[in-house]
Amino acid sequence: MFIVHSYWQAILFCVITMLCWGSWANTQKLAGRSWRFELFYWDYVIGILLFALLSALTLGSMGDQGRHFTDDLAQADPGNIGMALLGGIVFNAANILLSAAIAIAGMAVAFPVGIGLALILGVLINYLGSEKGNPVLLFAGVGFVLVAIILNAVVYRRKSAGAPGASSKGILLSVVAGVLMSFFYRFIAASMDVENFSTPAAGKMTPYTAMFIFACGILASNFLFNTILMRRPFDGPPVSYRDYFKGGTGTHFVGIFGGLIWGLGNALNLIAAGKAGPAISYGLGQGATLVAALWGVFIWKEFKGSPARSHVLIALMFLFFLLGLGSIIRAGQ
Repeated sequence: MFIVHSYWQAILFCVITMLCWGSWANTQKLAGRSWRFELFYWDYVIGILLFALLSALTLGSMGDQGRHFTDDLAQADPGNIGMALLGGIVFNAANILLSAAIAIAGMAVAFPVGIGLALILGVLINYLGSEKGNPVLLFAGVGFVLVAIILNAVVYRRKSAGAPGASSKGILLSVVAGVLMSFFYRFIAASMDVENFSTPAAGKMTPYTAMFIFACGILASNFLFNTILMRRPFDGPPVSYRDYFKGGTGTHFVGIFGGLIWGLGNALNLIAAGKAGPAISYGLGQGATLVAALWGVFIWKEFKGSPARSHVLIALMFLFFLLGLGSIIRAGQ
């Protein structure tokens, strides 16, 4: 299977992860013009599973290093399979809430608050699980990200001053999503031998196998989580499975494409974790907050009409995000 052997190659993969995880929600924004996010989300999950299977059968089954996908799956310990499945279930619960927050509050709010919070808590959780990297630089970076999140929340509050109900709902969903999102990566990492992808311990899985099992957990849990949300949505009237099958080919493809984008980022991030360590790999990947905020501010104009002083706060938000990500990168050197 394909394995990363250089720290800087791992960092490059994490940067690509950041771009993927921060950009997939654009497909939700595009589909959202005529398609409810609950319906979009089915196609998104299918896209994640398709990419996980594709990567397992290609990169996960080529070369002489590590175990090939089918061999790895056959020898995996049931407990480790369960951990990866649990990671998929937790991620799905968090991501559905994040998608709802995007639909209500926009990318420029849901990502910095929700995923920024996931970055802070997730780095701590993953560092405690595998203490790799300089803790001072790592948590200094986390501190910078925390400041950026606070600045973003202040700007959103000012913009939504005339509609406090919408403001509270969008931020609350983002916060709950962020707390849940901080745990999923630890479950996947626990199912793998992150110290040795070349000759992983018996019963442990390679990144490709873990990613496939993780994606299966997302799909299986979606029949519960998304069905509930379709019947009792956070915003708007209920939708049905009949509505889903009324969607055109192009509409369904947009959602699948969004899942493929996220899946690519997830694959590269898990591959990079062996060299960079789970805390740094996860932390940099969740720098997606910066990418999503850029899309929300400059492409979707989600802060248009905000008070003039808000632009200064937005600039400071981006500055602190950059300082935080730079510190996290330095932590692994």
